Amino acid sequence: MEDNHRRDIALFRYSLIREAADPELSPTERGALVRRLAAREHVGPTGQRVTVGRSTLDRWIRLWLAGGYDALVPTERARAPQIPPVVIETAERLRREQPARTAAHIVELLAVEEMVVSARTLQRHFVRVGLHRKAPTRRAFGRFEASTINEIWTGDAMHGRFLVAGAHKPVLFAFIDDHSRLIVGWKWTLAEDTLRAGNALREGLTRRGVPTGCYLDNGSPFVSAQFGRALAKMGIRLWHSKPGEPAGRGKIERFFRTVRDQFEVELLTGVETMAELERLFAGWVEQHYHRQIHSETGQTPIERFDAAAANTPPVLPSADAVREAFLWSETRLVTKTATVSLHSNRYEVEAALVGRHVELVFNPFDLTRIDVFYEDRPVGKAIPHVITRHTHPAARPEPEPDRHHHAASG
Repeated sequence: MEDNHRRDIALFRYSLIREAADPELSPTERGALVRRLAAREHVGPTGQRVTVGRSTLDRWIRLWLAGGYDALVPTERARAPQIPPVVIETAERLRREQPARTAAHIVELLAVEEMVVSARTLQRHFVRVGLHRKAPTRRAFGRFEASTINEIWTGDAMHGRFLVAGAHKPVLFAFIDDHSRLIVGWKWTLAEDTLRAGNALREGLTRRGVPTGCYLDNGSPFVSAQFGRALAKMGIRLWHSKPGEPAGRGKIERFFRTVRDQFEVELLTGVETMAELERLFAGWVEQHYHRQIHSETGQTPIERFDAAAANTPPVLPSADAVREAFLWSETRLVTKTATVSLHSNRYEVEAALVGRHVELVFNPFDLTRIDVFYEDRPVGKAIPHVITRHTHPAARPEPEPDRHHHAASG
């Protein structure tokens, strides 16, 4: 474990100075990079936020240029154990018996047995071994209503009852703002998957701002790791309803009933294209639903949203932040030859990552350009060696309606 910690420190140092250590840089260019690195905080090897001085960065660069990655590994120092093993074992047992126990409370229980340790030391240890306490899950059930806009968005999917081009039933992904009942984002599609659910959420983020949390059901589009990554990158908390317990999604389900009663009823003969469907639905949402007084709030959704926005303007994310959030990622183990595989493709990564699990971040429609991260820090790009497929197997383009079927049936 001590050896792994030292290697983690070396990898942290390397991730900071890798760009500034480029031998092709001039002294002026290197100095500018080092100054920028020294001026901001970084996530350290144990998760803490740290700053690194210019002289230290310069020393690490000299070590790298002289001896490569191994020169960045700190020397091993003999030291007595800080916490007796029996204290650690007892603390872990107390946490496992009752996960709600805080580190401070466990310190008190240990003191009864004349075992001494600080709460901060225990907290760090619990994080390392995966015994840290998780934030309590908030339940948005019953008659709950968010106190303001963009506090909670609820998302779900509805299967249409009409046909597109005479052959396909579409699916509507939609997100509703709990406070105002405004439909912040939506997407009609012929494929019920994570990509299309993400497109609906992405529209809401760019048009209405970033919510504090999202409340979703357990359908496969919403429980995928890729969808969860997008929420995490945008800083959005995620709540899932329990199977067989739909309470809390009442507002979005009521909206879907309104869609069926007021929008779908006019489309029983179907539509010719998805573009036509999107155009008709956008007009109905913006000009009718958003401007109709809601029976529970006594206001139209747009009035209620705009009134709250006047006091607390929504936080609109940058285009770059949204683009990065909706990239996909997968974790891979770096082989002894400094390569990783991703869906039959093989890539070369930095040799310092051998034996490490890294995160590969990519556009699912382009597997030739992949960024590599280790413990949330960028560590270069994956260089393609063997490319047998260019798109992720789960990244399917929007299906096209079967026009031949429609023509034959006509």
